[in-house]
Amino acid sequence: MVQYLIYMVILMAIPMWAQSRVRRNYAKYSEVPNSTGLSGAQVARKILDDNGLYDVTIEEVSGTLTDHYDPSRKVVRLSSGIYHGDSIAGTAVAAHEVGHAIQDATNYSPLRIRHALVPLANLGSSLSYILIFAGFLLQIFNLALIGVIFFAFAVLFQLVTLPVEFNASSRARDQIVSLGIVKREEERQAGKVLNAAALTYVAAALVAFMELLRFILILFANRDNN
Repeated sequence: MVQYLIYMVILMAIPMWAQSRVRRNYAKYSEVPNSTGLSGAQVARKILDDNGLYDVTIEEVSGTLTDHYDPSRKVVRLSSGIYHGDSIAGTAVAAHEVGHAIQDATNYSPLRIRHALVPLANLGSSLSYILIFAGFLLQIFNLALIGVIFFAFAVLFQLVTLPVEFNASSRARDQIVSLGIVKREEERQAGKVLNAAALTYVAAALVAFMELLRFILILFANRDNN
């Protein structure tokens, strides 16, 4: 029981730590203006146009850190603070989302794989726990096994997300430097924002993998006991 509690504390602490780093770096560099005075929307538009992505539009969305790229509509959506602001943090986040648009335009294979995994990942997220616990409760090995397989698809999605996000950040840094959007010191600051954001995906993948391993161990331990 004590070991399980320790495990659950670790499981919760990992993503909380990663999120705290993101928010701390975002808050810090949201107060630091970039030297060009460009807003996040202008940064995104400049990078998109430089890469010939004139058909990709930019929209403002509500919330904080709700920024994302929608491949189905070819839209980069930026939260209000980033859309209008001219901070280093806003520059980094806007460039990162455009990085996904560039991946989409160049048929970056991990992005395509992630898109293909979305239905299976959604199914795994919604059904896996139900099937696993029902299988354990009713002592039906195959039912629990199906649940674990569904959960594995969700974990695979998290793992494939890692190269997608790291590559988007790498593209973002290359673009903001090559286009002269940031200077040398600003590049380091933007990098801190991007690195902190990447940690959240690493944390999510690590937690998901730990849970998958735990379910597998419990599943086969129960089978051996029966």
